[in-house]
Amino acid sequence: MNAIKNLPFFLLMLLAASLSTLVPAIYALWIEEFHDARSFFYAGLIGVILTSFVGLALATRPHNASAMSQLVALLAGFALLPVILAVPFYEAVRNTSFSSAYFEMVSALTTTGATLFEPDRLSGPEHLWRAQVGWLGGLLMWVSASAILAPLALGGFEVTAAGAPGQAVAQGAARSGRGDPAARLLRSTQELFPVYAGLTLALAVMLLVSGDPPLVAICHAMSVLATSGISPIGGLVDSPSGLPGEMIVFCFLFFALSRLTFSSDTGQSTRTGLLYDPEFRMGLAIILIVPLTLFLRHWLAAFDVGDERNFAAGLRALWGGLFTGLSFLTTTGFVSDDWASAQGWSGLSTPGIILMALAILGGGVATTAGGVKLLRVFALYVNGAREIEKLIHPSSIGRSGPVMRRIRREGAFIAWVFFMLFAVTLAGLTMLLGLYGLDFETSVTLTVASLANTGPLIQVAPAETFDLLALAPTAKLILCAAMILGRLELLAIIVMISPDSWRG
Repeated sequence: MNAIKNLPFFLLMLLAASLSTLVPAIYALWIEEFHDARSFFYAGLIGVILTSFVGLALATRPHNASAMSQLVALLAGFALLPVILAVPFYEAVRNTSFSSAYFEMVSALTTTGATLFEPDRLSGPEHLWRAQVGWLGGLLMWVSASAILAPLALGGFEVTAAGAPGQAVAQGAARSGRGDPAARLLRSTQELFPVYAGLTLALAVMLLVSGDPPLVAICHAMSVLATSGISPIGGLVDSPSGLPGEMIVFCFLFFALSRLTFSSDTGQSTRTGLLYDPEFRMGLAIILIVPLTLFLRHWLAAFDVGDERNFAAGLRALWGGLFTGLSFLTTTGFVSDDWASAQGWSGLSTPGIILMALAILGGGVATTAGGVKLLRVFALYVNGAREIEKLIHPSSIGRSGPVMRRIRREGAFIAWVFFMLFAVTLAGLTMLLGLYGLDFETSVTLTVASLANTGPLIQVAPAETFDLLALAPTAKLILCAAMILGRLELLAIIVMISPDSWRG
């Protein structure tokens, strides 16, 4: 155990990725896809050997000495690890370029889920590898949020932390004596991996019972827990489990709204419990208000087409809005089979900008969801509510505890800074993609999908679908950088290049 703890963080990620190739290799051997089996097995074997040699060479040197060094390793992992992950995929597919394979692995590892390949073009082991890389990327973010981002007050933790981003220490770490970065990383993995794997297994079994084939059930289960939206059949619309499968997935999507759904370190109130968590409550409000608004819009439009008494179609339209709204709020990107029926029932086309806005808002802090995070939205909300209250009662005193005052003042300020950084990055990347001949709508959609780590937006949001294969190689690399930036967030990059963060 000490030998594993002393390995560099990047080598730990590489070792896990190399060992994970055994799963698609065994599956390919089982279904007699021998070329795929050789591709994944040989790539994994070479990765394990190289990792072992480098690990032995560095075994006597101290590693993981600080959370900042681990943060740099995390950035290197998202940028360089897909190069290794793309090797077996490139060898297995055979009729693609390595740059496309790299794009696919960056998209999977960052849980974005954007793909260059039609489902029929890839074999079962190749689909399993994409879903598995996305699942490992989700686990990596779960562990990193607890062991790296929280001590540095990044990833949304800066809203409630007492110190500045990059210099804060997790509250209670020093008092409990658990401030060793290497031990914290190992402990977080030991605590979160069983929960993550258990939830994935439970969802896969439920989808199997609902009628999905084993490969579809396993891939969809991994995609839902990682919020990657990766599917071997193109999504839930063509899933054999149908409406029961959607209802099961809908329940598991709530895990991406708040980390209180699987841990107990998020409470921002003296009252504990999931229903008192501000992120979860705000997420519930959003996924209720948006679909109900769309439903009323559909229902009013149904009078024009004489279909207002079709209650069954109305209920299915409401369900399509609820499921799709929650799916894109958690940046998963699965679309309900009734999302299209809702448009057909009303005779109106629902604008994709609503789904883009939901994806930008994102899920909870320290979850696998992307976006700007609900806790930052909540900080801006409470600050705005207080400012409106002061306009009505200028001499009033805010009725809140110290934690809520921190969120309303310093937390709201840093949340606003993050929103501005996100907006500037969005504008810059949109203009950069425009240089490659893309129109404004396509550029915005690609940028939002990449920064919010919601790849299915590319196929759902625009009026006309866009073929990613038509992009220039340089444009693909820009999207890769945007996906990594969206996963780590620009604030973490700024902290990494700030000299003050490395002092002491």
